[in-house]
Amino acid sequence: MGVNMGKFEKMLVAFLFCVFLPNIIQVNANFSKSMYLTWGVQHSSIVGEDLHLVLDKTSGSAARSKRSFLFGSIEMLIKMIPGNSAGIVTAYYLSSAGSHHDEIDFEFLGNSSGQPYTVNTNIYTQGKGNREQQFHLWFDPSADFHNYTIHWNPTEIVWYVDSIPIRVFRNYENEGIDYPNKQGMRVYTSLWNADNWATRGGLVKTDWSNAPFKVGFQHFRARACKWNGAVSISQCASNVKANWWKSSIYKQLSYGKIRQLNLVRKNFMIYDYCKDYKRFSGHIPHECFKTQS
Repeated sequence: MGVNMGKFEKMLVAFLFCVFLPNIIQVNANFSKSMYLTWGVQHSSIVGEDLHLVLDKTSGSAARSKRSFLFGSIEMLIKMIPGNSAGIVTAYYLSSAGSHHDEIDFEFLGNSSGQPYTVNTNIYTQGKGNREQQFHLWFDPSADFHNYTIHWNPTEIVWYVDSIPIRVFRNYENEGIDYPNKQGMRVYTSLWNADNWATRGGLVKTDWSNAPFKVGFQHFRARACKWNGAVSISQCASNVKANWWKSSIYKQLSYGKIRQLNLVRKNFMIYDYCKDYKRFSGHIPHECFKTQS
């Protein structure tokens, strides 16, 4: 899939990468040690640092982490489906279990050849979602692997693409706004057919003549607090050296990162639930009136 960018978009990309250099911290881990296939095992695979998910007419596929986590940084490198990926969703997210689950989402909605992928982000707290924000990427995500990171601590959640923040959800629990801080969440990936809604609201269907569809994942890193039950609620949020995500530098984005965030949201955001007055009949959720950076 090729994405044609104008002169302004190319200059913006150069600015994002050259002015603010990425700062990614890595830990030793890999897919074979940390995740396992849960669906579509007949045509998907995990080998060392590589996970390959496949979708055909018979089945999609999925994997999840062996452990749950509460706070930290979760990252993966992902290479999307090239060409016509309309109707197909690649998901990478954190989630707890049950009807009152918490969840933090990256979803990549495929599109027709030559059109950009849509990145859908969402967050669920106590089983309630409907907080979608969507973006077009400023690069072709099927040409190479790119880094997608979820940084989650007691103060805020940040969605990063190649170390560039695209969304922030801050903790305003003391003002009656739910925040995910009491449930451990596993890491999930999946590839599935969603042509009833994924592309142009379901108007564009999956072209099965291009099957099987394949997505590659590499470099899974969970630099996070391991969930060991209710005791982890206090342990993972305590002010000890091991809980690096509690450091003051992670309580809010730096000025440089806020500038990146604002540039991406100004130039690449295509949907924001906070501005969808019709959807909420004028009753916009409370967090939309709070600072989210």
